[in-house]
Amino acid sequence: MNIGIDATCWWNNRGFGRFTRGILVALFEIDSEHQFFLIADQPLAELTRFENVTVIQARSSLPTTQAAVADGSRSLLDMYRLGKAVAGCPIDVMFFPAVYSWFPVPLRFPAMVTVHDAIAEHYPTLIFPSWKGRLFWKMKMKSAIWASLRVLTVSNAAKEEIVKYIGVDRDVIDVTSEAPDPQFQPTHDEARERAARQRAQIPARASVILFVGGLAPHKNLSGFLDGFEKSLNNDCMRHVHVALIGDLKGAGFFSNYNSLYTKVKTNPLLAERVHFSGYVPDEDLVALYSSAFAVTMPSYSEGFGLPAIEAMACGAPVLASDRGSLPEVIGDAGLYFDPFDVESISKAIIEMADNDILRRQLSCNALARAKTFTWQHAAQVTLTYLEAMAKK
Repeated sequence: MNIGIDATCWWNNRGFGRFTRGILVALFEIDSEHQFFLIADQPLAELTRFENVTVIQARSSLPTTQAAVADGSRSLLDMYRLGKAVAGCPIDVMFFPAVYSWFPVPLRFPAMVTVHDAIAEHYPTLIFPSWKGRLFWKMKMKSAIWASLRVLTVSNAAKEEIVKYIGVDRDVIDVTSEAPDPQFQPTHDEARERAARQRAQIPARASVILFVGGLAPHKNLSGFLDGFEKSLNNDCMRHVHVALIGDLKGAGFFSNYNSLYTKVKTNPLLAERVHFSGYVPDEDLVALYSSAFAVTMPSYSEGFGLPAIEAMACGAPVLASDRGSLPEVIGDAGLYFDPFDVESISKAIIEMADNDILRRQLSCNALARAKTFTWQHAAQVTLTYLEAMAKK
C-alpha cells in the first residue's frame, strides 16, 4: 500500500507536532511493504534514512507551522499547491496527523484526519478569543471531517467529546494513543539536574511542581495558582515552588501569559514561589522531570496529556484535573482534583506534599504505567486502521 501523509506540522513544538514525529517515525520502522509519501512545505532531510519514505516538498509562501496558528491565515494558493502535490502521488490512502494542518486533497483518495480533542468546540472563547478565529476553525474542522472517511483520535475520552461537541458519528472514529519519547527516563545525574534548573531559573533546592505546555486559558493555570496560594498556609508547603514551562507568548496560539505574570508578580506569596521558565529543550526537560516533586495538569480538558506521560516516564507523580483524558492516561500515578474548585486543588497539593509514602508509591506507579504507552504500539494500531480503510 502507498500511504500519503501530511508532514507540514512536523516542526510544530506543541503536542500535535510531537505526536506527528513520534507516530510517523514508528510507522516507518514497522517491518512492512508499505511505501510512504510525505507532503511537506519545508526541507525534511532527517527522514532520508528510511528507504520506504519519499518526501515531496511543495512550494509555499509561508510554512504551515507559521500560517496555521490561532492568529494566522493560510494562503489558498499554498493549500492548492499541497493538494496538487498529493494529486501527483501514486497513493492509496491519505493520512493527516493533525486537523491543524489539514488541506483539501482529491476525493478519490480515502482520507483519515486526526482530531486530537474537541477543546475548541467545548471552550471556544478560551482557544480563539476572536469570532474570526472561531469561524475559520469551525469551517476547517467541518471541511476536514466531511472530506475524510475516518477520524483518528488519541483517547477514548477525546472520542466521546468529539461525538458530543463536534457531532461526529462515533462509528467513524478510531482511537490510538500517544507515548513518551525514549529519552524520557529517570536520570540521577545531579550535575545535569542542577544545570537544567539553573537554565530554567528554578531554585536548586526547592521541591518543584512543574507545569509543561502552552500557557493557554483552558490549561487552568490561574485556578491552579489560586489553589497553590491557598495551600501555602500549611506547614508542609515550606519548600514547595511552581515552575511554568512553555513558550510564554504562545507561538501563535492564544496565551494568557500576561495575566498570569501580573497575577504572580502582584501577589507576594506567589512572587517568591512561582517561576516562568519559558521554553525548555527536551534534554533539560528530562532532568527537570526527574528531579520534580510532582508535575501538574490542571486543564479543563485534554485530548491526551502528553507532558503527563513524559513526566511519568521519568518517575514524576502527577497532580491532575479529573476531566477529559487525564484519568484515562494517568491512572494510578496521580492525585486528582476538580479543576473548577480551588479547595479541591489545594487539598490535592497538600496531600502530595504531606505524604511522602504516597508520593513515592505514585512515582513507582508512574514508571510502571508509562511503560504501557509506546509509539510502536500506537503506530501499529494506526497502520491497522489505514489498511482497513484502504480495503473499503
